[in-house]
Amino acid sequence: MTIQQREVEHVHLPEDDEEVRRPDLVRHRELTPEQWNRFEGYVAEMFGAFGMRPDTPGTKDTPRRFVRALYDATEGYEGDPKILTAFPTECKGGPSCHVNQIVEGPIPFFALCEHHAFPFYGETYVGYVAHEQIIGISKLTRLVRVFGKRFTVQERMGDEIADTLQALISAHGVAVSIEAHHLCTQMRGVRELHPKTRTVVWRGEYAESPQMRNEFFHLTGARSG
Repeated sequence: MTIQQREVEHVHLPEDDEEVRRPDLVRHRELTPEQWNRFEGYVAEMFGAFGMRPDTPGTKDTPRRFVRALYDATEGYEGDPKILTAFPTECKGGPSCHVNQIVEGPIPFFALCEHHAFPFYGETYVGYVAHEQIIGISKLTRLVRVFGKRFTVQERMGDEIADTLQALISAHGVAVSIEAHHLCTQMRGVRELHPKTRTVVWRGEYAESPQMRNEFFHLTGARSG
C-alpha cells in the first residue's frame, strides 16, 4: 500500500470576512426540462462516439441515467441547512475547555475529482476543541458529505471542512484527516493498484500543539508520520 501524506499548514481566518464567518451552506439547483434533454443528448453522442451501442435494452436509457446520477453525486453544491444548528458548549469554565477533543470518524465519503471527473473515495476523521458552542455529531458527517459531493480535490475538501466548522462554532482548534483512493490513478495514468493519499489539516490549537496532534492521531488510529 502506497500512502502519500500531506499536511496543510495553519491558516488564520480573517475575522472581517463575512463569507468565511457565515458560510453559504444553503443553495438550490434547478435544471429545466430543456437542459435535461440537451445534456442527455450530449452524453448519448459522446458515448456513441466512444463505442457504446445506443440502441440495446441495456444502453438506450444510459445517457439519461448517467446525467441523473451525476446530478445526484454533486448534490453537495446545494449545501445542507441542518449543519447550521449549534448548541451551547458543555464547558463549565477552566482549562479543560481548551484540551478536550471531540473526534468523529471514520466518516465514509465519495467525491468527484475536478481534474478528470473520476471518483475518489475514502474516510474522514474530524476533530475539534469546543469553545462556546458544539455541533451535533451527525452534523460532522453532513459537513463531510456536503463538500464530498462536489467536483473537488482532496486538499481543498479538507480545508473547506475545517474552515466551515471553525466558522460555525468558533472552535479553539479543528483537525481534519482524509484517506482516499483516487480512481484517476487506478483506471488511467500510472494505474496503481492500491494507492492511498492522506491529507491532514490543522487549525487553531492543533496547529500549535504537537501533543494535540498526537492525541488526534491516537484517537483516529492513524500514523503521525
